[in-house]
Amino acid sequence: MLVNGKHYRTIWLNKNDEKIVSIIDQTKLPHSFETLDLRTVEDFRCAIKDMTVRGAGLIGATAGYGMYIAALEAKNENFDDDIKKSGEILAATRPTAKNLSWAVERQIKKICDNNLSCDEKRKIAKAEAEAIANEDAEFCRKIGENGLEIIREISKKKNGKTVNILTHCNAGWLAFTDYGSALSPIYAAKNAGIDIHVWVDETRPRNQGASLTAWELGQEKVAHHLIADNCGGHLMQHGLVDMAIVGADRVSLGGDAANKIGTYLKALAAKDNNVPFYVAFPSSTFDFEIFDGVKEIPIEERGSEEVRIMSGKNKDGKVCEVQICPDSTPAKNWGFDVTPARLITKLITERGVFEPSKEAILKIYPI
Repeated sequence: MLVNGKHYRTIWLNKNDEKIVSIIDQTKLPHSFETLDLRTVEDFRCAIKDMTVRGAGLIGATAGYGMYIAALEAKNENFDDDIKKSGEILAATRPTAKNLSWAVERQIKKICDNNLSCDEKRKIAKAEAEAIANEDAEFCRKIGENGLEIIREISKKKNGKTVNILTHCNAGWLAFTDYGSALSPIYAAKNAGIDIHVWVDETRPRNQGASLTAWELGQEKVAHHLIADNCGGHLMQHGLVDMAIVGADRVSLGGDAANKIGTYLKALAAKDNNVPFYVAFPSSTFDFEIFDGVKEIPIEERGSEEVRIMSGKNKDGKVCEVQICPDSTPAKNWGFDVTPARLITKLITERGVFEPSKEAILKIYPI
């Protein structure tokens, strides 16, 4: 997608040295656009753990490239063992997003399940990393096409008047390699000439809506307003939301969806006000080994400093951090919650739009 009119992906092989992987440093947005080079498995571990990269699809793509770098680092005499150890390190960085372990396992299978030479395995690791990233972008493009039809129908019912869409957190191209999941249909709708407007939840405590989604929409010239996290229900009560669409970090076989903390409350408000609530994600986000998402999806608990301390630009234009609570006040910080399938109108993936049920999922994704 676009940054100051120039196309970027969120992660790419460095053109000058293919032993280096470059990323957009998302911790610097929205006040500064900077890129960062990753050279070692430890660099990748830190980038995922510290949320320099974040978002389910991008975490998966980053892990895929990290396994390529692991292949470059692996000793010939212990090649497969070294690869698997690096995979364990990367997979342990964040527990909720299924795409992470999915990408690591996919790379291990490709790299290790053969009798090829170490040099050939390194070539396979590179090709598979590129394939994971390209597949992620293509699946997100198709999500946009499938979700566009939903927005188009709402626009027709409103006789071309503005379609107001609420989203939570960031599930745009910054969360994937390109296009995004929840934002992909929005971009497709804008490109189709549909009049749209987006309500952007701030998404505390890390403010991904305020710092990332709002920045993305501004770059793509999509009309939007930033709102406080607790404003969504009020807007729905007064008919100011036509649909809600969010991303997901893991989706169970039963259709339950884990997403950024606060998503569940938006789904409850949507249900109470008859606002359709959609979850968009690529198939790599499915966890077919889990049925009850509320009980079984692991929920990441992050450091208390993310709740106690906020970052922003002061009146002098400098980015700084401020503490928002008393010195002695502790904090708890769950990163995700799970929206039960009963609150979800439809799931949107690269294969279509369908009910959040085991029967519908298995029809689209037979396993």
